[in-house]
Amino acid sequence: MGAKCFWSILVLLTCITCVALGNVQSKVRCTKDSMEVEISRSSPQAKIYLQQLKNYPDEVCKPVLSDGVATFRLSLTEQAMSQCGVTRVVNKVTGQKVYYHRIIVEEPDDSTKHKFTVKCIVTEFILHPEVPWNHTIVRRNILPAEFKEDDTIDFRGEINGTAPIPLLNVGVRQNGNLVTGELNVSPGTPLQMEIYLDNNSSHVYGLLVTYMQVTDTKYAEETIIFNGCSVDPYLFENFNTVDGDFLTAKFRAFKFPESTYVQFTATVSVCLDRCEGVECSSGQTGFGRKRRAIISDAKNEKFVYTTTTFMRVDWDENTIGNESLSHFVRKGNRRLAQAEQSVIGEQIKEQLFYKVTEAEVSAASAISQSFFPILFLCIQKLI
Repeated sequence: MGAKCFWSILVLLTCITCVALGNVQSKVRCTKDSMEVEISRSSPQAKIYLQQLKNYPDEVCKPVLSDGVATFRLSLTEQAMSQCGVTRVVNKVTGQKVYYHRIIVEEPDDSTKHKFTVKCIVTEFILHPEVPWNHTIVRRNILPAEFKEDDTIDFRGEINGTAPIPLLNVGVRQNGNLVTGELNVSPGTPLQMEIYLDNNSSHVYGLLVTYMQVTDTKYAEETIIFNGCSVDPYLFENFNTVDGDFLTAKFRAFKFPESTYVQFTATVSVCLDRCEGVECSSGQTGFGRKRRAIISDAKNEKFVYTTTTFMRVDWDENTIGNESLSHFVRKGNRRLAQAEQSVIGEQIKEQLFYKVTEAEVSAASAISQSFFPILFLCIQKLI
């Protein structure tokens, strides 16, 4: 008899994360494919935006304002999560996925700026259909009746601990100053990209950048890091590091003809202690994965990040018409349409159980991470 499978959504428990940071009150709602953040505006003049995207023109990345509440609706799907810069981290050991973004709230009354992080956590469990839901377990006493435990026990076993979930930070600097999405840089400007871990996890893990792509957010794209090495070192150098948890790469600002925004999307692996560097064809060492060491690196790889950062690059009065800078206007390749891939029920070979939780953390005040169960999604197979 043929098998027929379908998606069914079972809402068992809904929890809303509410955290007050100063004068900022917010709520986070998560599903497997979206994150919704509601922020109460303390004043009509308060400016609320995603980090790096203060003046970004895409309406999808702006909050919807209604009755004193600003609401962000961010997609967590594979095809659309980078549109507004959502970061995804995949735990290679447990399969857990964490999605997060940082939100900025500017208060004009006291000239303060609040920054906090919102998160959604998706955990996937594999359910074995041969185990019934109502099965019972009988406890048996495996010790003999005359057994007597020693009064003194010598414990010399291993002690296992759990390391924190690492948070990744990405920044671009010009002459030591941080370049944000609100500032404009000219093509050809010397810059430095930094990718680094938060203080809580930097002493535990190391980083490597295996892949990086740059787009104009519309029509063109270009690969600049492949297999851990720079494709064009004159434009974008290899990533280097001293301690393994702070990567830097020098590059020259560039743009595409039809956009003033440049979007970098990187795949970053997180390894225990330190990741192994790559021997690139230029003779330099880049921090990506060696082909001949894929097996050993895969065992050491604990998390994989997909992260995005934005820059605004355009001509100014000193650079417009300068032919020597024409190399920094990239034609790129035509972006392919990423059609949504439908899930075909007959291809599902096992039942999956999704637990979606939500959490919110203040990046400025180091509030402890809190995870709350919100939604259970079940895939059932009918025979």
